[in-house]
Amino acid sequence: MNNSRYKILAVDDEPDILEIISYNLNKEGYEVLTASNGADAIRIAREQKPDLIILDIMMPKMDGIETCRQIREIDKLKSTFVVFLTARDEEFVEIMGFSAGADDYISKPIKPRALLSRINAILRRSGGKEEVVQPKIQINDLVIDRETYTVTKGSEQIILAKKEFELLYLLASKPGKVFSRDMILEQIWGNDVVVINRTIDVHIRKLREKVGEDYIQTVKGVGYKFGAE
Repeated sequence: MNNSRYKILAVDDEPDILEIISYNLNKEGYEVLTASNGADAIRIAREQKPDLIILDIMMPKMDGIETCRQIREIDKLKSTFVVFLTARDEEFVEIMGFSAGADDYISKPIKPRALLSRINAILRRSGGKEEVVQPKIQINDLVIDRETYTVTKGSEQIILAKKEFELLYLLASKPGKVFSRDMILEQIWGNDVVVINRTIDVHIRKLREKVGEDYIQTVKGVGYKFGAE
């Protein structure tokens, strides 16, 4: 994988953390941008359009959760990966992060090899597959546009995080087909990233809240399928 074509924004209020991240990602060939607070992160992201943002949760003034929410409202950043960097492992923090639009987590203290492995895996999924996909799926009044990463229901645009969009697109691409949890994990998160079942449940719950309860059905003991009534 040619890492030099990827741009990564690292955001943390601790200079030592930024130095560790920058050093290791630069050594791997990535172009690295840095910010020490949420406001600067949003400004730089607008200007530079990074492929991935590593975002600390616990920052003063504007924390990572609010920063992520604002980033997800920027149209040109809808396909940007957001990975939270956190020393907190409580379940409610993970759920808040995924609800705000996070794609993944990296835990502190940072282990450089683990950091690089996770970042490589995430970006490899974004650019390593040549697939023939439907550019647009329309089912009843729900329109899922792969080219613009937008979802509309009637005249209303629905804001989805990148992983939420990919999960919705996967299910809607084959209505009626049951996707097991293992299939979802492999196709959305890949084999190189450790994801727990709760992650899928959080994304499914958020999708149901946003597009409607009737579109995604649970097949007990198996997985999920897309099937609007």
